[in-house]
Amino acid sequence: MNQAEVGKLIGQLRFKVQPKAWKIIDHETRNQGLRGRLLSTRKTVTALIQNERLELNYSRGIVAREYTERLIQEAVTHGDQHMPTMELADWWLKDKSLIHKLFKVLVPRYQDFNSSYTRLFNGPFIQSIEMQRKNSRVIVELKGHPFPPLSYSNIEVNRNVISNVLLAEARREARLRDEFKRVEA
Repeated sequence: MNQAEVGKLIGQLRFKVQPKAWKIIDHETRNQGLRGRLLSTRKTVTALIQNERLELNYSRGIVAREYTERLIQEAVTHGDQHMPTMELADWWLKDKSLIHKLFKVLVPRYQDFNSSYTRLFNGPFIQSIEMQRKNSRVIVELKGHPFPPLSYSNIEVNRNVISNVLLAEARREARLRDEFKRVEA
């Protein structure tokens, strides 16, 4: 595949892909170079498809999001009858029961989506500015998962910080509970 074809594929993704490579360190695969990074990312993508929400460091979260988006996009576009897509799913998903989940649960869920399939929230920031990006945490989740939502409806500057997201959701639930009590009274 030449560079022009890769450029076309990246342009079809439904979210912005960072142009620079992220450094990912996994102690089990540390000495294997690029292959080790890919195997480490493979574990993360498998965990994200399995759990549908993960807390990761910033660089691992960005990379896992990009590969997960691509895997889901291929599954939605081509389906389970397309052999290259099945090979792709077979390699990326270490737990083979997740291949069934990808095609029977996630593809129907995302078939009519016009936006990205994942959402990324920033975790609490670290005090040191130079270490902030390196050690900051993010939460990556698949949209439409069955867990309680992480609402991002607050209008603060740092609305995607996980503590602000959780506080906003708690405020919303309290407001709904109060309205329900007023209606019953």
